[in-house]
Amino acid sequence: MRITTKGQVTIPQSIRERTGLLPNTEVEFLVEEGSVRLVKAAVGVRPTRGAQAVRRLREHGGGVRMTTDEILTLTRGES
Repeated sequence: MRITTKGQVTIPQSIRERTGLLPNTEVEFLVEEGSVRLVKAAVGVRPTRGAQAVRRLREHGGGVRMTTDEILTLTRGES
């Protein structure tokens, strides 16, 4: 097996199926005595992209509180 120029390697399907490494499974690399182990990451280690976006929006909301009706009025250009 060879590592690509992008640092990628294909895990054989039989190993993925046997170990439950499905698409989008988070993994970690552990370096131990000159070798590398690939292990499933603990659940919840890294927030999803959606959770990260929501967190950023909440942090930068500027403290402005608007009702849904106020937001709709503003976006529709109603007075």
